[in-house]
Amino acid sequence: MQHNIFTTMRSLKLIDGCKGTQVYGLNSTDGGAGGPVSGGGGVGEKLFHQLQDHLRVNSTRFGSNRNYQASIVTPAFVAETLLPYGLPVSDLLEPQIESCLKFVDFMETLAEVYRRIEKCSQFEKSGMYLEQCAIFRGLSDPKLFRQTLRSARQHAMDVHSKIVLAAWLRYERRDDELVGTYSIDCCGRDIECPKATLIAGYNPESVYDPCICSRTPRGEFEDDSSIGYEECSTSDDDGDMSFCIGDDEIRCIRSNIASLSTPFRTMLYGGFRESRRERISFTQNGISVEGMRAAEVYSRTKKIDSFDPRIILELLSFSNRFCCNNLKSACDAYLASLINDMEDALLLIEHGLEENAYLLVAACLQVFLRELPNSMHIPNVMKYFCSLDARERLALVGHASFLLYCFLSQIAMEGDMKSNTTVMLLERLTECATKSWEKQLAYHQLGVVMLERKEYKDAQSWFEAAFDSGHIYSLVGVARAKFKRGHKYSAYKLINSLISDYKPVGWMHQERSLYCVGKEKMLDLEMATELDPTLSFPYKYRAVSLLEENKIGAAISEINKIIGFKVSPDCLELRAWISIAMEDYDGALRDVRALLTLEPNYMMFHGKMHGDHLVELLRPLVRQMSQADCWMQLYDRWSSVDDIGSLAVVHHMLANDPGKSLLWFRQSLLLLRLNCQKAAMRSLRLARNHSTSEHERLVYEGWILYDTGYREEALANAEESISIQRSFEAFFLKAYALADSSLDQESSEYVIQLLEEALRCPSDGLRKGQALNNLGSVYVDCEKLDLAADCYMNALNIKHTRAHQGLARVFHLKNQRKAAYDEMTKLIEKARNNASAYEKRSEYCDRDMAKSDLIMATQLDPLRTYPYRYRAAVLMDDHKENEAIAELTKALAFKPDLQLLHLRAAFHDSMGDYMSAVRDCEAALCLDLNHTDTLELYNKVGEQVKEQK
Repeated sequence: MQHNIFTTMRSLKLIDGCKGTQVYGLNSTDGGAGGPVSGGGGVGEKLFHQLQDHLRVNSTRFGSNRNYQASIVTPAFVAETLLPYGLPVSDLLEPQIESCLKFVDFMETLAEVYRRIEKCSQFEKSGMYLEQCAIFRGLSDPKLFRQTLRSARQHAMDVHSKIVLAAWLRYERRDDELVGTYSIDCCGRDIECPKATLIAGYNPESVYDPCICSRTPRGEFEDDSSIGYEECSTSDDDGDMSFCIGDDEIRCIRSNIASLSTPFRTMLYGGFRESRRERISFTQNGISVEGMRAAEVYSRTKKIDSFDPRIILELLSFSNRFCCNNLKSACDAYLASLINDMEDALLLIEHGLEENAYLLVAACLQVFLRELPNSMHIPNVMKYFCSLDARERLALVGHASFLLYCFLSQIAMEGDMKSNTTVMLLERLTECATKSWEKQLAYHQLGVVMLERKEYKDAQSWFEAAFDSGHIYSLVGVARAKFKRGHKYSAYKLINSLISDYKPVGWMHQERSLYCVGKEKMLDLEMATELDPTLSFPYKYRAVSLLEENKIGAAISEINKIIGFKVSPDCLELRAWISIAMEDYDGALRDVRALLTLEPNYMMFHGKMHGDHLVELLRPLVRQMSQADCWMQLYDRWSSVDDIGSLAVVHHMLANDPGKSLLWFRQSLLLLRLNCQKAAMRSLRLARNHSTSEHERLVYEGWILYDTGYREEALANAEESISIQRSFEAFFLKAYALADSSLDQESSEYVIQLLEEALRCPSDGLRKGQALNNLGSVYVDCEKLDLAADCYMNALNIKHTRAHQGLARVFHLKNQRKAAYDEMTKLIEKARNNASAYEKRSEYCDRDMAKSDLIMATQLDPLRTYPYRYRAAVLMDDHKENEAIAELTKALAFKPDLQLLHLRAAFHDSMGDYMSAVRDCEAALCLDLNHTDTLELYNKVGEQVKEQK
């Protein structure tokens, strides 16, 4: 059957160039719906009719202009319908050039950044942390980026940096997607408070303090600040001079007016004739009678709170004209305090720019930035950022910076890589770039965008500029642009030279493979995988090559290798593509549903078909399930540790019941297991948005806060939720957040109480199994092994398969090593994703068996670091120091890890290579500044280096 499908696909010429542009539908004019279906190929007549009905409904939408008879609904027709753009073609595959900074020696880069952060002054720290953010952006763990972004905000001194960094932190949490929240809402801490950001000054110790946001409604002021014009006007008896505007006379006190500025002092007390006059004409000076009266009031009271904003705008202009600095600052600060929403910001920003009002412009920009990404689509907002003139106007007010345009361009690239807005913002970014790393990033990103836009000559120029600024990785962009312009051999020579000049890295061999053919190409791809098994392109290319040779099983096995430890939409798409060719419609539907969980708007088949539409095409070809069937299947897949299968089931359930917050929450938990944190946070926000009660909403908001680093706020949410209604999720959240720190005996007892309270509350078996598992873990830490075993057994009774691991730990602590090994073997047999089980089982067997288990763990998931550390330790015990170092270095090449760096530093120290030990300690501290063991080792080897000198 496989051969027939491939033959049919090729005979339809759908592969060549993937040039098809439409999905072919059925036309029902023949009325043959009830006729026999020939060549069913194992798919029932009823399902063919369901597909026919679906296609009939959608034929208009997809512009079908072909007429098919019902009698020709065959497997070939199904293949044509599901694969209208043919099978994937290896020659059309190419890896995407990453838009972030990448380095040949990443560990040395980390060490250098750490040294510079430690040595720089407090005025430079925020900028250094921004550079560290740019370095961490390319890592798979977003927590490192967010932590460093918080550090940059913590050490920011000027208002401009504070508003941009606070808005960036808010964007990373995507608060804009939370229903019922507003851009100017405060998170409760100074670090993101929109009022605190408008206060200049360096206060790193207080940024995590609760902010003091004014709850006083605008317009309620102290008695002495609400004096009316008539009451506070200078009387004829008090005044000693007057300003005349038209027929009106404003009585003033000369000394007070003179105190406003040097020009007024010179005019009223200098050698000018006004100094001798009691009445001075002021008609031609661009201020109204009301404005001048307000200026006179300010000259005595130093307050402007009682005036209408229109009058304060006039005073702002007046203060600029006559250099009244204190009056200008007061007007600037007050007007800035009035900015609460987009309407206010759009109304006043022009005044701020015209009058060079720093705080007013800052407040307006803050609203624009906190409204991102939505404000990116408002032309009246983007006109203040995109053009060269716009940047220059912002620069005049002190609000054009690399930081600002780095933030804006990142969001623009995430939204639409090819848009003119993205290009203009990146051009502004290059204009703001002054430091070497800033130029590298700006030029490289502009090169990536130009390559996407197929403007290859410009792309090559920008990549070359980035390389000239010191970014070696940009040579990949230069080579790709040359290749696209038809200079394949030149591209090959360039990457070949790169591999010769530097220590080879996985992405170098991956890129060179594009410019080779045959055996040389496959060797480069194998080397790329060996050096960096996280690169997806080599797996995808090998899978498609096998598919082209009709080795479908081998193709699936190849793509499964990377999906087993790194789930991404493109790899799931490829596996679904191959599954359709195999007529495995259940597998295809599973993968499409899973990838839509990761990226809801994903376009299949080179961007030509929406994933949701493919789901609709596949649904008639699989067994239909009710919501109850889905729950049963979710239990089965959850218990077999089949996270992708579970995701697909939850996606199906949400399609039937999209308002179910519980399902969105389950989805977020599965995504976190798969290390898809961005998608997990989106699901968590949707759970919050669909919550039907206050206590439920507080729990989901608590998880959002916890996952973005706000542990105390998460605990407060949990407590407030419990005060409204006792629930499993609220107690579980509180227990989980408390357990995230080193627990003493008293704290452990409290966590146990919370988990026991959670288990008394209603919930389903999936969550109760997790709570029992966590409770068992705390009991083990408290050395209550029998109670722990009871928890794990109860969890296993409700099919929480991961509890085998906890039970094995109990057996091990009871010196029942064989029972522990057997328990882990059960987990390996049951779990679909079992790399961690092999790793854990290695602790309960002899060295040879442990090595075998750890080799298997690395094959299944090369990102797990324990196997490398174990093998390196064994090699050190065998006095094979160089091999031990090489084992750790192999893993560090693609996974910067604190434990790996610390262990390698310790090895270097034991070998007397103190300089290398210092470098590794510095790189580790760049990842975690407060890691106690590394700090101790760093101080120790630092002393050794000093002694050597």
